[in-house]
Amino acid sequence: MSYERKMLEQFAMPTQTEVEQALLRALLKHGGVIKEFGSGQEIVDEVASEFGLNESQRSVFLETIYRKENRVKKSLLWHRLLFRAADALAKNNLVTRPTQTFQLTKKREWMLTEKGFDDSLKLCKIPIARKEFLPTKSFEVQKIVKKLTETRRTEDYDPFDKDKKTVKSIRESTLRTRGFRQAVIEAYSCRCAVCGLKASSPDTLSWEVEAAHIVPHRYKGRDDIFNGIALCRFHHWAFDVGWFTLLDDYKIETSPQISCLPLDCGKIEGYDFFQALTKTGLELRFPDKHEIRPHQNAIRWHRQNVFPRP
Repeated sequence: MSYERKMLEQFAMPTQTEVEQALLRALLKHGGVIKEFGSGQEIVDEVASEFGLNESQRSVFLETIYRKENRVKKSLLWHRLLFRAADALAKNNLVTRPTQTFQLTKKREWMLTEKGFDDSLKLCKIPIARKEFLPTKSFEVQKIVKKLTETRRTEDYDPFDKDKKTVKSIRESTLRTRGFRQAVIEAYSCRCAVCGLKASSPDTLSWEVEAAHIVPHRYKGRDDIFNGIALCRFHHWAFDVGWFTLLDDYKIETSPQISCLPLDCGKIEGYDFFQALTKTGLELRFPDKHEIRPHQNAIRWHRQNVFPRP
């Protein structure tokens, strides 16, 4: 029996398989990414607490003697176990290593793959059908997000995807849809562009904000950053049915029909949903980076085709 194995048994540490499963659950909880297992990282203590590890289990060191240099190298046993579990997940294509993730995001993190995402959902007993609507990151989807946010903005942008029906596969279509949602929601920091609402579910797996298409899917609107805007469910609905639209300078134009609504329509206690849209000087919350804001060509289509005029 190896020295490391003896130490694991002596201190009654969890098995590597148990730690692998705990890491997949932690990755799902943290949106698909966790940092490297350095000293002081919250994830190290978080997973240790899940197993109820005591102070001795968390702080015991492994000692390796370098005879040529006559020195002893110490490494925390718990950190070593975490790394071995994560490395095994990477070998099975369930996560990407920090060096691989860094090439994509410039952040040294372990990140779920699509396969790892599926396994984490099963471990947490969450239906796979929910996967499409969760903002959890995966390496494959983040590659799409990167491509969408780095696409060059052009004056002659066409918001219509004329080849939308000729999708290569269901998987490709699903990844593209999730990439669009994540790119838009991340660009707006998970906030509604109109009211600024930012809210998540208690388990932090779902955000209230939605990625709205400016030119809708049913008209073959593109799944890209220029045809998207982050809106809460109320404002998403109001935008889709034409209660408001956007001008080329990103200011709101409201439907004149708001003045004809019954007095009790659109009110929540003392808050008037429709009148709030007409508030003078209302500033929308768009990304600071102008290149990823909605394109005027998409906005003009919405004004001309969705927004009713007298």
